[in-house]
Amino acid sequence: MKTCVPAAVLSLCLLLLTIVPAPAQTHLIWSDEFDGAAGTPPDPAKWTFDLGAGGWGNHELERYMDARTNVEQDGRGHLVIRATRSRTGEFESARIKTQDRFSFTYGRVAARLKLPRGQGMWPAFWMLGNDIKTAGWPQCGEIDIIENIGREPGTIHGTVHGPGYSGAHGIGASFVFEKPESPSDSYHVYAVDWRVNRMDFLVDGVAYQTITPEKLPAGAKWVYDHPFFLLVNLAVGGSWPGAPDASTVFPQELSVDWVRVYSNQ
Repeated sequence: MKTCVPAAVLSLCLLLLTIVPAPAQTHLIWSDEFDGAAGTPPDPAKWTFDLGAGGWGNHELERYMDARTNVEQDGRGHLVIRATRSRTGEFESARIKTQDRFSFTYGRVAARLKLPRGQGMWPAFWMLGNDIKTAGWPQCGEIDIIENIGREPGTIHGTVHGPGYSGAHGIGASFVFEKPESPSDSYHVYAVDWRVNRMDFLVDGVAYQTITPEKLPAGAKWVYDHPFFLLVNLAVGGSWPGAPDASTVFPQELSVDWVRVYSNQ
């Protein structure tokens, strides 16, 4: 039976096809399910560590460690990155990365996370261009898939940084959870669908912003056309979140259920 479609409906469908990207393909190219034994570090074939203090360019207060106190698999399918405060008052945490282990160009990258809470906490799941050693930052490019600062418990941020639009001038948007839902109470999936000249940022499969070269400042360069590697960390303090205060309870945990990268080409 032949069905007639009204011209107005057909026109609307054609318009939607021009502005909505095709669904990401389901070809998994890399993942970590964190199913190791309790007390073990993240898989050294997939991850390495950033170590030390010094503020990391953001006036952060923590020292990044590789001690099991600060980063370990829990034996229940999660990686836990834990921010602690030592007896001498020093903040310690962890930052892991796939640099020199895995990088990719274009794809949907996602992580299922449960965030910490409290003033001064700054969890992040993000990406850096793997030419950072030669090009430097921000020329290498940075894609912040999800960041959260403790004073905004129900808000997450997705941002890109590049030459001419870095730091406080990064290009991005925020997603606000409807109360009483909190990203610290349960796991949520944070993702970016990265394509040629386009990035869609998603929470639980729903896109909340799209970034294209047209959104950059006039004359700024789009630097997202080469391989990037992954990072996951829990910072303490810094210029953006501010320092912990008397209300902040330690330890705090960033729990990672899984990280997955899919081809979308």
